[in-house]
Amino acid sequence: MRFVIFKIGFLPVTVMDVIDIALMSYIIYRVYNFLKGSRGAQMLVGLVILVFFSVFAPLFQMKGLTWIFSNLRTVWIIAFVILFQPELRRLLINIGQSRIVNFFVKVSGSKVMEEILKASFDLRDRGYGALIVMARETGLKALIESGVRIQAEVSAPLIVSIFNPRSPLHDGAIIIRNDIIESAKCILPLTDESPSEAEYGTRHRAAIGVTEDTDAVVIVVSEETGKISIARNGNLMYNLTDDELQQILVNIYRSAET
Repeated sequence: MRFVIFKIGFLPVTVMDVIDIALMSYIIYRVYNFLKGSRGAQMLVGLVILVFFSVFAPLFQMKGLTWIFSNLRTVWIIAFVILFQPELRRLLINIGQSRIVNFFVKVSGSKVMEEILKASFDLRDRGYGALIVMARETGLKALIESGVRIQAEVSAPLIVSIFNPRSPLHDGAIIIRNDIIESAKCILPLTDESPSEAEYGTRHRAAIGVTEDTDAVVIVVSEETGKISIARNGNLMYNLTDDELQQILVNIYRSAET
């Protein structure tokens, strides 16, 4: 027996109706935010136009369009999956890493943490400078849009290749959000404070600057000294050992999962 909450005219509204509407609203909202401003949004508009014509062509007795759309109907789902494969993949990852899902299913960030650690050590050994920003609760949309969109899975070889001095993306920072490398060559704000350490360079000032106004965590690999540092809450932990860096990242990802 369905529990009726209220009625709109002769239409009963049940608990399941409310849940259904809430879930559909959430999905539409996430899809809209995910596709907004991307190439996938343009393709989606084109798809909506095709669906519009496929519905109204039979009503207006447009036999030619009706014949075309009736023959295409069987392959629409396959075409949709092929056209939107990259967007669908990233969308499913994004939804799987949302707070609602993580509340019921704890998703471990250990793999991402390991890749970031490997990349940091490899960058240091190669003498490459790097800025790795790990976004948390505070949005970094403006900073992400200041760079070149990547939207790739986090991997040590990819991070090292980005910061290779011969790479056109090596200047600036990469931003990791929801275990995805969102952008590279991002421009970060510099701190207004004057760091006391003479060895602090522009990368260190940028790392401190972005963490003064956000809860992001930034790994800095110095090209000049080869030392690894972490900026957090406007403070810089300088010249970390391998064990210290690993322990800090473990604590960060552990707190994010609780």
